[in-house]
Amino acid sequence: MELKNFTLDTGSDGIAILTWDMPDRSMNVFTREVMDEIEQAFDALAGDAGVKGIVFTSGKAGSFTGGADLNMLQAMNEAYADERRQDEAAAMKALFDRAGRMTWLWRKIETCGKPVVAAINGVCMGGGFELALACHGRVVSPRAKMGLPEVKVGIFPGAGGTQRVARMTDTQSALQMLLKGSTLSPEKAKAMGLVDAVASDGDLIASARQMIEAGLSATKPWDQKGFKLPSGPVYSPQGAQVWPAVSSLYRKETQDNYPGARAIVKCVYEGLLVPFDTALTIEQRYFTEVIRTTEAAMMIRSLFVSMQALNKGARRPKDVPASDLKTIGIVGAGFMGAGVAFVSAQAGLDVVLVDRDQATADKGKAHSRTLVEGLVEKKRLSGDKAEALLARITATSDYEALRSAELVIEAVFEDRDVKAEVSKKVAAVIGQDAIYASNTSTIPISILAENAPDKARFIGIHFFSPVDKMMLTEVILGKETGDKALAVALDYVRAIRKTPIVVNDTRGFFANRCVLRYMNEAYDMLVEGVPPAMIENAAKAAGMPVGPLALNDEVAVDLSEKIMKATMRDMGEDSVDPAHFKLVTSMTASGRLGRKAGKGFYDYPEKPARKQLWPELKQLHVQKAADAVDFEELQQRFLATMALEAARTMEEGVVVDPREADIGSILGFGFAPYTGGAISYIDGMGVSSFVELCRKLAERHGERFAPTPLLIEMSETGQTFYGRFGKPSRAA
Repeated sequence: MELKNFTLDTGSDGIAILTWDMPDRSMNVFTREVMDEIEQAFDALAGDAGVKGIVFTSGKAGSFTGGADLNMLQAMNEAYADERRQDEAAAMKALFDRAGRMTWLWRKIETCGKPVVAAINGVCMGGGFELALACHGRVVSPRAKMGLPEVKVGIFPGAGGTQRVARMTDTQSALQMLLKGSTLSPEKAKAMGLVDAVASDGDLIASARQMIEAGLSATKPWDQKGFKLPSGPVYSPQGAQVWPAVSSLYRKETQDNYPGARAIVKCVYEGLLVPFDTALTIEQRYFTEVIRTTEAAMMIRSLFVSMQALNKGARRPKDVPASDLKTIGIVGAGFMGAGVAFVSAQAGLDVVLVDRDQATADKGKAHSRTLVEGLVEKKRLSGDKAEALLARITATSDYEALRSAELVIEAVFEDRDVKAEVSKKVAAVIGQDAIYASNTSTIPISILAENAPDKARFIGIHFFSPVDKMMLTEVILGKETGDKALAVALDYVRAIRKTPIVVNDTRGFFANRCVLRYMNEAYDMLVEGVPPAMIENAAKAAGMPVGPLALNDEVAVDLSEKIMKATMRDMGEDSVDPAHFKLVTSMTASGRLGRKAGKGFYDYPEKPARKQLWPELKQLHVQKAADAVDFEELQQRFLATMALEAARTMEEGVVVDPREADIGSILGFGFAPYTGGAISYIDGMGVSSFVELCRKLAERHGERFAPTPLLIEMSETGQTFYGRFGKPSRAA
């Protein structure tokens, strides 16, 4: 038997060790070739009388598998689209069979007649964990991370995951894990009954062997007579306590926007009513349905394919050698600068953190200590590593300390004059090859570059708050930014494990332009008299993680005021809606600055009390009756206004790659992930349908919803953004 991706060794004890180690991959993933080889191996082992048990493990250090290669799903859908042109029924049958390939292969392993133990030495996700659940035993390393995260990319565990988890642990825990796509620690997985034992890496195979030697049954409980579900039958007193709560959990987690999540609930509910093989067929049916949805196609494309491409440097200039960054300078030790210092030190870089005086610089470093202490408390970092991380940060008021930095990031107050003063001080000390970046959130880079030592070496790196949690960075090109500056910036972003999008220069760049539209639409609704609670609920029902008023409180209401003033200063009084300015200035005048002040659009009482909308907010404007407001239209307004702005940025050449607009909108401000992002939202419904929606909203609510010339042209020619805009180079 010839295997490319596996090695097979059967010992004198009759236990076969099947080791998965793909030669051309850093991590094992399921491909059609891999599944064919697994079937070939198990057919041979099942028919070998000398084999009394099988251990399935990985040859990759710290990793069992990352799951299926989702490009396979794209290929399945593309094949279906081609085949259906010839024969719809045959195409659907072929898609159904392809969707069930992994399901029935795992079932074949489960029923092979010999005990199989999965020895999980690290990361084990998606289809890999479904394979492990099909094995008769599971022993895991203490550093193992397991889960079924498929719902996060628009699909669901469709290779038996919904059925096995719901038969191995209680229904509520199963659904919570499946709907959230939770990652499980060994301890959590063992407590749920999903793994049997935890062993050190050195003892993993020995423990798996011992499990087989001890008489591990080769028949799963649900294949044995008298099997009882952990939470009892669906129609039982126990089930009557569980299932009414399921609807609440489902709605809370998804707002019914995700077909994959909806299918999870259906699969578990229907599957627990029937024998196991029938349940697998039900799951296969739903999986075939879900992978054909627009939501699944868009989420897989954006959150898997595009995300991987951007993280690997899709926009990095190819002819610039890789950077060897060792020391990073950060000017400004406030909340943002301190956060940048932490993630840089966490990535193993030496950091020089500079501020106007030593006390302020020390305060910035103290932020890192607070974050480190939290990681130590959660046992995510050892004490020694924590101290080593902090030792990499040097807090000082001396700009001379920046002389050794290959990259200096300015993160001072969002004021052009303040930034200009800092730029002059940095220019006096940094090396001739060092790159200088500004963490500005709105001020055009080309304006700030006027005070830089060399405009070609000046670039924007816009972080999002809090830096340690937000995964997006905007890398902003000034008019004269050079390729080396872009390459170094992208190398740095990759080093700190953030996802970059590259945008060209404009006020507000990409993310802030779109998110300001989100908050401005909420201002318009308030002025119209829409009840504040309806505004927040409509946004969340549309798929946004946070309502616009709550978001405004988080970023600070006085920051909104400063942005408005700066915009009017540079672009004239007419550039800001006077009703918006009046609303925001009335808030700040009364001290309602947002969460940081304990009051904004919401009131923030002492914990454990929860925040609540400011009662007097609805008294600022004449209120409409709730039943006089079109709730669905509120949702459309929020998504459409942000998507329109994203389209404008592409039309203006601010964003040149639709992948970046989609990833930037999801990671930057949480644009309804089920759509695949702001541009995929347009492509997903069809440009002509989007233009029709915009015209309807413009007629009712004003010219801000008028479709752009590009959108009108694309609607008339039947184009999509992904079809019209290719994968551009740095120069595009």
